[in-house]
Amino acid sequence: MCRVCGGPVRQFFDFGRQPLSDAFVHPERVDDEYFYRLAVGSCESCGMTQLMDEVARDRMFHEAYPYHSSGSAHMRRHFEQTAGRLSRAHLRGRDPFVVEIGCNDGVMLRALAKEGIRHLGVEPSGGVADLARQQGVRVLTEFFEESTAAAIVAADGPADLVYSANTICHIPYLDSVFRGLDRLLAPDGAFVFEDPYLGDILDRTSFDQIYDEHFYFFTVRSVSAAATRFGFEVVDVERLPVHGGEVRYTLKRAGRSTPSPAVAELIAEEDRKGIGTPEVFAAFAAGVERVRTELTALLRGLRAEGKRIVGYGATAKSATVTNFCGIGPESIDWVCDVTPAKHGKLMPGSHIPVRPTEALTDPYPDYAVLFAWNHAEEIMAKERLFRESGGRWIVYVPEVRVL
Repeated sequence: MCRVCGGPVRQFFDFGRQPLSDAFVHPERVDDEYFYRLAVGSCESCGMTQLMDEVARDRMFHEAYPYHSSGSAHMRRHFEQTAGRLSRAHLRGRDPFVVEIGCNDGVMLRALAKEGIRHLGVEPSGGVADLARQQGVRVLTEFFEESTAAAIVAADGPADLVYSANTICHIPYLDSVFRGLDRLLAPDGAFVFEDPYLGDILDRTSFDQIYDEHFYFFTVRSVSAAATRFGFEVVDVERLPVHGGEVRYTLKRAGRSTPSPAVAELIAEEDRKGIGTPEVFAAFAAGVERVRTELTALLRGLRAEGKRIVGYGATAKSATVTNFCGIGPESIDWVCDVTPAKHGKLMPGSHIPVRPTEALTDPYPDYAVLFAWNHAEEIMAKERLFRESGGRWIVYVPEVRVL
């Protein structure tokens, strides 16, 4: 049953038994992992694509949550630029107030805080929330829902802007989120959020965007349908190149603003491409199976030749790839990552060791699987000596290739 409208949800792919994507394993605790069924479907009534099974939020977002939004220089620039754009577009009144849902380590709000803009981050993961506080960001360590919004309004008054990045797709209970927004936003306030775009996932067969934390996979049409149910409407959309393709949605209360032509244009494009139709989902499923077959065959063949293979980027996405494809230490020696909290641990489910990125040079391997493919340009520039030493990158989005 659809978590938005209650309609029937038709499953179109099952990735089988999967671990929590960010639950990196201590070597001495390999028998203490939580697994769930990762399957995805689409609502036949409102068109919202969603996971078939929900993982309890406390299992995913907690004190030790390891993802840091500011871990990439490219993403730091993105959020700093976003802060400027939001300020110019939505914070022109006297003493404006901004709330960010899922502020993580505060990289976006930090830029607004430096300008003296009144703000509040809502972040349930205590470790990253503490990092934000250390940067001068005001943070409430809670999950955002209707009761949270009511408490914020009572303490700080209404918000001129509520922003969120890579978070709204994590929240199954959108009804409570929208009721909270209705309480929290000023009459002409805006809700701006950006999340992975289903259209790009389907076009690129980037199936690794599907994992426990990503409960919803949005299109403009499905977001519009959800917004309408709660008295809001989509008034603008913008395609973003980050994280493999996202859309930034701007919502306001219905009738408060004339929608931009970009909204109707992107909906028309979705309709032309048949996004949400059984045929397109079937083609995506066939593409996923093709990538699995080709990637595992490539790794087996290279291993048979005695080649040394590692991974680059112990991402949440990589958990889907390694576990769905059955890739473990027999195929990939280790995976390097910039996040210290992951070092010395094992990848979820696959139990591939995680090492610092400095390990790539000790000595350089023959091949590196680029799990963090959404940061390919930044990573390849940083690791140019790997290529100059004869190393080759393996990518699998949109198809399996050796670079």
